[in-house]
Amino acid sequence: MKEVKIFSPGTVANVGCGFDVLGFCLDAIGDEMIIRKTPNKGVHITKIEGGYDLPFNVNENVAGVSALALYQDAQPDFGFEIEIYKNIKPGSGIGSSAASAAGSVFGINYLLGNPYANQELTTFAMKGEAIASKSEHADNIAPALFGGFTLVKSNQPLEVLQIPTPKELYAVIAHQKIEIKTSEARSILPKDILLSDAIVQWSNLGSLIHALHTNDYALIGRSLKDVVVEPHRSKLIPNYKALKNSALDANALGTSISGSGPSVFSLCKGESVALQVKNAQKQLLKSTQIPFEIYVSKINTQGIRILTQ
Repeated sequence: MKEVKIFSPGTVANVGCGFDVLGFCLDAIGDEMIIRKTPNKGVHITKIEGGYDLPFNVNENVAGVSALALYQDAQPDFGFEIEIYKNIKPGSGIGSSAASAAGSVFGINYLLGNPYANQELTTFAMKGEAIASKSEHADNIAPALFGGFTLVKSNQPLEVLQIPTPKELYAVIAHQKIEIKTSEARSILPKDILLSDAIVQWSNLGSLIHALHTNDYALIGRSLKDVVVEPHRSKLIPNYKALKNSALDANALGTSISGSGPSVFSLCKGESVALQVKNAQKQLLKSTQIPFEIYVSKINTQGIRILTQ
């Protein structure tokens, strides 16, 4: 096997109450990447398409840094070239950097014969993610690699738990095409929080995990409440309250910020409700001057997938 083309999906991190630990995988939006073996040693990025000004230097590109971490551990006697077809806008809040970081290690691992498990691949990909967010965290990378919902129980040592996905669960992603850098969105968060807020947040996260295990859609909705991060980051997102209210009025289970924003996600029971939410948010955003995209996506329980080989 000398070459593989993959779909590396977008992801939603935090999922309201699960800051830095919870995420889920999307199916409607993702990057494509081609990874191929070369006789010359090392890792090289040979093509980046999509209209974004991303570095070709492997030490500055998230896909390159992740790939180098795996490559230096595996020590093969050949090298790899990486082509990136970027469909997820950087700074969109739907895991653009994670798609690149996870995709490069997935593809190289595949061409090596899959010597590494997903948990090890997540560790390598976190090195690249840190280039974008200034910290190593796995709440976007893990769902991209594992699929479905994932909970990062621990970063050191890394421990990722897979959480069941209710079959009728859909996500609506409203992406206003402005950029919010993860590092900047983290900088506005408080260093300390009230104990009362922490208790509410723990309760919501615990009940959300229980709801996903038991297919309790109503409880999913009651649990998607973030009293720690959303009050601060929502100030960076235009039309946030209106988007949230329009989704809830259209029968979404719950709505919150996707990653660090500006994208806003809503979870819905059934595709018909998801389409209602999309239409309501589309009408709202058409009245603004901000370009936007709205995606309706089934929860992707597979994660990265092979397109051709």
